[in-house]
Amino acid sequence: MEMMKVYKSYYPKAADIQPEWLLVDAAGQNLGRLATRIAALLLGKHKPTFTPGVMIGDNVVVINAEKITVTGTRTKTKLTEKMYHRHSGYQSGVKSISLRDLLQSRPERVIRAAVWGMLPHNKMGRHVLKRLKIYAGEEHPHTAQNPQKVV
Repeated sequence: MEMMKVYKSYYPKAADIQPEWLLVDAAGQNLGRLATRIAALLLGKHKPTFTPGVMIGDNVVVINAEKITVTGTRTKTKLTEKMYHRHSGYQSGVKSISLRDLLQSRPERVIRAAVWGMLPHNKMGRHVLKRLKIYAGEEHPHTAQNPQKVV
């Protein structure tokens, strides 16, 4: 009778995890597809040592957030009909803003909301979202970290 080999599961230790800095250029990219790529990079799904529930992802810097595109079957109406809501905590404190207005005033919030929708809504997801840095233009203050450009 042959002995069966038992393979142990790999669980990364804190010393094994070395987060990198990645740079994503959002100019001309579709919002949904960009958000899924960013969420995968933040969670670490692109690494061979990916383990669910472990903070193994990288820091992501997104530039040119103001130059994203929105596509779909109703692109022209999506800019005016898609609404982002927030609540102040008071009665009738709901504030709503359309996608077009939010892209003009704060384009970083559009990408942050799209990426947050693709992350787990728990303590780990909130911690992962802190590793996302979004900037409307070309300049960012993370040149010292030497972020690698992601194609």
